[in-house]
Amino acid sequence: MGSLTLRGITKQFGTVPVLHGIDLDIEDGEFTVFVGPSGCGKSTLLRLIAGLDEISGGDLSIDGERINDVAPAKRGIAMVFQSYALYPHMSVYENMAFGLKLAGMSKADVDKRVKETAETLQLTPLLDRRPRELSGGQRQRVAIGRAIVRSPRVFLFDEPLSNLDAALRVQMRFEIARLKVELGVTMIYVTHDQVEAMTLADKIVVMNGGRVEQVGSPLDLYEKPANLFVAGFIGSPKMNFLAGKVIGVSEGAAQVEVAGLTPLSVPVSRMPQPGSSVTLGIRPEHLLVGEGVGSVWSGRALVVERLGGETYLHMTGPGTEPLVLRQPGTLAVKVGEGIAVTVLPAACHLFDAEGKVL
Repeated sequence: MGSLTLRGITKQFGTVPVLHGIDLDIEDGEFTVFVGPSGCGKSTLLRLIAGLDEISGGDLSIDGERINDVAPAKRGIAMVFQSYALYPHMSVYENMAFGLKLAGMSKADVDKRVKETAETLQLTPLLDRRPRELSGGQRQRVAIGRAIVRSPRVFLFDEPLSNLDAALRVQMRFEIARLKVELGVTMIYVTHDQVEAMTLADKIVVMNGGRVEQVGSPLDLYEKPANLFVAGFIGSPKMNFLAGKVIGVSEGAAQVEVAGLTPLSVPVSRMPQPGSSVTLGIRPEHLLVGEGVGSVWSGRALVVERLGGETYLHMTGPGTEPLVLRQPGTLAVKVGEGIAVTVLPAACHLFDAEGKVL
């Protein structure tokens, strides 16, 4: 079992508040990702769970047991750090076995557990090597293996892929996703990379300024962001934002006027006041090249990023910022070319003056 409950968790370094009353439930066996920009408090929260830093206020429980004052080694938690933190003078086998030997486990049990874990992580041919003889991806697998052999209740990952190159990051994402299925234990993963969050998580916790902005599944956060911050942070390329004004309301929809566009009827769950200022959010895939059913904008192509299967098109927009479109890779558009784009109102998001979704 490895369910976690956080209630009113706060953290201060001296007189500086870093975390502001975090409330969170993480179910047993759930893969939860803390995501947010640098300095948002996600790594600090992970360290509080691990017991590496002292909680300033609130309660932290694992399986119903309050563990605020429990020593890190007795919490049933294993942590994988951003740096591999391997002992350079020890072999892969010795690095993985070291913690078990310190815990007093018998030699036979240590050997069995290390070899089983090495097989799972495809490390068996590397057990006799030193860390300097391994690639970055192999070293990170050893660090993960060292955590797995302890059979913890909860795994903590602190940006474990940030030191790897792009190809290795993709490979290690696959490895961690496979482990999630095979081990079935609770995992908490910290990253600033929302692609990692979207591809790995059962649940994403979006943090900003020491607070939780929204909690939900990857698709929930992508399709139903609670506010402007989440809408802009989740998704790559990020959502387009345009300043608008409400010119009318009807049942379940608001009529919005944006400079350069014909009025759009955008679905809402909260009715705004006519005349109020709003922000219109449009995902890049919901802007279609060509004139169709919807509001049409005519502009000029600024940058064309061809990625093979898809193309990112940056063009002049109704506001000061360029519009970004995600289009098929076969899109035949050149820089400087005039193009028409159709906005699909039913797929748009609307945010009030405080940045909350309507």
